[in-house]
Amino acid sequence: MNNEGFNEQEPLAYFITWTTYGTWLPGDERGWQKLNVGGIQPADPQRKAVALAKMTESEFLMTEEHRKIVEQTIRRHCEIRGWYLHKVNPRTNHVHVVVTAPGYDPKTVREQFQAWCTRKLKEVIANRENFWTERGSSRCINTEEELECVIQYAGEVQDLKHLEDLDNGRSTAL
Repeated sequence: MNNEGFNEQEPLAYFITWTTYGTWLPGDERGWQKLNVGGIQPADPQRKAVALAKMTESEFLMTEEHRKIVEQTIRRHCEIRGWYLHKVNPRTNHVHVVVTAPGYDPKTVREQFQAWCTRKLKEVIANRENFWTERGSSRCINTEEELECVIQYAGEVQDLKHLEDLDNGRSTAL
């Protein structure tokens, strides 16, 4: 096995993604991830119905204002912590972050981002309790090539897909 370019200490970065509350439920027809089970799970309408019934608020879709708040908050948090932010891209129903955070595990990084973004969003939406899903996706990035790919995916590819959907007359929450 060729380990050339592999970082054996800490990863070069984390690629962290999380969704907004109620927008991508277990059982979703787009596929979903089950805790401690690898791979994308197929649609499960019954599971989705149960998840919908358990929701305590409506789904949360971010407006342009919300997305700016989230981006600014993540940028500021990285400055304060001394983390290197490679890319942040809040979408309507999820957030992508590519960050180098030495000494921190990705779950802690995501939880800190979510907590601070919640505090800032509550300043403009005081009556809302739930902004995010409980968990998210974290991937360790160990090579410069991987890092380049996830930065491009988190930024340009997401934006291009959104523009393509608009051109095709579809409105998607990216």
